[in-house]
Amino acid sequence: MPIQSNNNTDLKIRTAVNDIYKKDSRRIFATLVRLISDFDLAEEVLQEAFTVAVEQWQVNGIPSNPCAWLVSTARFKALDTMRRQSRFDKTIAQHGELLAPGSIEIEDLDEKTFNDDHLRLIFTCCHPALSPFAQIALTLREICGLTTEEIASAFLSSPVTVAQRIVRAKAKIRDAKIPYEVPSREELSERLESVLAVIYLMFNEGYSASSGSQALRADLSRLAIHLGQVLLELLPDAEIMGLLALMLLHESRREARLDAHGDLILLEEQDRTIWNQDLIAAGTQLVERAVATSEFGTYTIQAAISAEHARSSTAADTNWSQIVSFYDLLQRAEPSPVVELNRAVAVAMSDGPQAGLILIDSILERGDLVDYHLAHAARADLNRRMGNITAARSAYTQAISLVKQEPERRFLEKRLHELAE
Repeated sequence: MPIQSNNNTDLKIRTAVNDIYKKDSRRIFATLVRLISDFDLAEEVLQEAFTVAVEQWQVNGIPSNPCAWLVSTARFKALDTMRRQSRFDKTIAQHGELLAPGSIEIEDLDEKTFNDDHLRLIFTCCHPALSPFAQIALTLREICGLTTEEIASAFLSSPVTVAQRIVRAKAKIRDAKIPYEVPSREELSERLESVLAVIYLMFNEGYSASSGSQALRADLSRLAIHLGQVLLELLPDAEIMGLLALMLLHESRREARLDAHGDLILLEEQDRTIWNQDLIAAGTQLVERAVATSEFGTYTIQAAISAEHARSSTAADTNWSQIVSFYDLLQRAEPSPVVELNRAVAVAMSDGPQAGLILIDSILERGDLVDYHLAHAARADLNRRMGNITAARSAYTQAISLVKQEPERRFLEKRLHELAE
């Protein structure tokens, strides 16, 4: 954690150390994990190295390469710890070359090394051998530096449960000898898919919480965007561009999604003048870059849909037929009842509510999305627009029985109440 101020610590040194901690501690940690192959020990010696830095830099000044100095100091702390805990013989046999004095030089620890190690750790935390929840929890803890309490709060879980998942994930990495490495080009597609899925799930939970009293969790969405930015800097891949674009374009609408009481505002009713134009510009540029590669996938297609919304001044001005075409492309690339539902809503906006309702009814009739509250909410809305009050009331009631998020519940109950009026 950041160094706390006290009367004996020089302000300039303290400020420098805290700045380095905030900016680079997780990258330093990633390098230590590679050198030590022990998450917990790497975290322990990382904290010790920052403490030593406050003391020694007051005497000797800030080194020319402070991050490398911290790695070197932490590495020797790890070696001492292994000796004290009688783990030396067992561990040094495996990692002795990396930990032994003189095995690495401070000048070798440059920006590229830290970036490469950071990328290795991201792929390790998102290894497909781990469960999806474990991937998310481990990523938030080790890449973002969140505490177990913060992760538990974000996902409405208990700190004990989160801690257990993280411990088991680390044990899995150790016991299965999962390597700290960026996968080979042959394996990259599959492994990158896991990483992007974790970031996407993290963002979605922040952008529209799956349950609970809050509709939005801005800190979680911003963390996902930060991870996307880090990943893109380390690996310029079209689908990373697409995912980052998608998150930025969605994030641009955050301030317009809730009213003063914290209740949801539908996309078509939002005040588009308060959409963040800087985020829209950045997201749109990324979409264009991704499409230009001709190697894009589903995240880029979703981002293109969001960009179409972003460039429209009103819902009525939106090119709904183009959005339907994008959903056709998305459905071919990754068939899904949810994609089919979203396409049906776009068809309703393009060709009228009756056309969309026919498509939604066909999804539900075959047994898909029957427990998905948004399917019933969409069906209710289209019936409402058509004046089918009884059918709309029934669909709203069904949606309310399934919804788990309080702001969504309030929105649906408000719509149901309006029908009665």
